[in-house]
Amino acid sequence: MSAERLARLLKEKGLTAATAESCTGGMIAETITSVPGASCVFHCGIVAYSNEIKERVLGVKPETIARFSAVSGETAAEMAAGARKVSGADIAVSVTGNAGPEPSEGKPVGEVWIAADAEWGKECVCCHFTGSRNEIRREAAEKALDLAIGLIGKSEI
Repeated sequence: MSAERLARLLKEKGLTAATAESCTGGMIAETITSVPGASCVFHCGIVAYSNEIKERVLGVKPETIARFSAVSGETAAEMAAGARKVSGADIAVSVTGNAGPEPSEGKPVGEVWIAADAEWGKECVCCHFTGSRNEIRREAAEKALDLAIGLIGKSEI
């Protein structure tokens, strides 16, 4: 399981993590905290479902959302950077997307942007998942964990 692997890597490297989630609604944080001992490596999970919270809590610029939409790589990147800043964690991962059931903001169902932010690097990917709303959310959460694992693998720590 990716959450167990992430927790193990964080512990081995003496790092901490945080999450900023929109369409996954806390699923990534829940997955991480289900791992025994995660309290040593996980700082917090922020569910920023509304654009107002993305802006006010995570520091996403209103012009970013206005120009690119909430479902964009730019917004995901700012969410991850904001979660890292707010939490003081070494790495943060964010997810923003459309899990359905209808297209939203001109984005098709299944389009999800995932970003990871750390001092040593940043990653951002666009994914197109299929299935039910909950299947899309689960796939997005799993991909977010994998993205964080990959970015940790690039650290010099």
